[in-house]
Amino acid sequence: MFNSSINEKVYHGILLELNRIIEADKLRAGDKLPSERELSERLQVGRSSVREALRALELLGLITTRRGEGTFIEHYRHNKLFDILSYYLLRDRKPKKDLLEMRVLLELDAVRLACKRITPKYIQIMEQTIAAADQKIELGIEPLEEDDEFHRAIVRASKNSVLHRIWLPVVDYSKVLKKENVTDSSASVEEHRAILAAICNRNEEQAILLLQQHLLKARGLSEQL
Repeated sequence: MFNSSINEKVYHGILLELNRIIEADKLRAGDKLPSERELSERLQVGRSSVREALRALELLGLITTRRGEGTFIEHYRHNKLFDILSYYLLRDRKPKKDLLEMRVLLELDAVRLACKRITPKYIQIMEQTIAAADQKIELGIEPLEEDDEFHRAIVRASKNSVLHRIWLPVVDYSKVLKKENVTDSSASVEEHRAILAAICNRNEEQAILLLQQHLLKARGLSEQL
């Protein structure tokens, strides 16, 4: 039975309990999860906590919510990395630091390769992403989607499909473990411009340094690593 801890988010524990419920009920991809109300009763936690945990699982693509129908388990088991990360992360909180570190390492390798393999297509994507971020900032809107897209473009520009496929679930899990927040959007966009300039100039050393500083500062990862 699940008991919530005082003064800390409980959804990590709920995720573990949800995993046990799925195993106990022998649920498979396509099966419907118990309702929020039933999960709340079985876990003995508030419905808002259950809702937060379900949102985390949906972000990872592990479940999907259909309006008027309920919440269903997604067909994700073909991706073995999801299985490995799920098992590892749902049973131990220590991997939080390791996962964030892995994300930084992957992106630094990606930008190194991007400096060698960048094409006009990805330069244009990153330029458009920066321009869209500028527009949102002018409207007082935080450019979270554009920030994600810029980093995704760097990884895709590496032209390494395996690196890209590993990066995707790692970045999704890191978002769940640490709610990312771009604290200074204007500064972050300027850093993106500098990173893109270094990539275009094929300056690996500068691009790696700028991206590392950006990741550690803009995403608050320095507190975790």
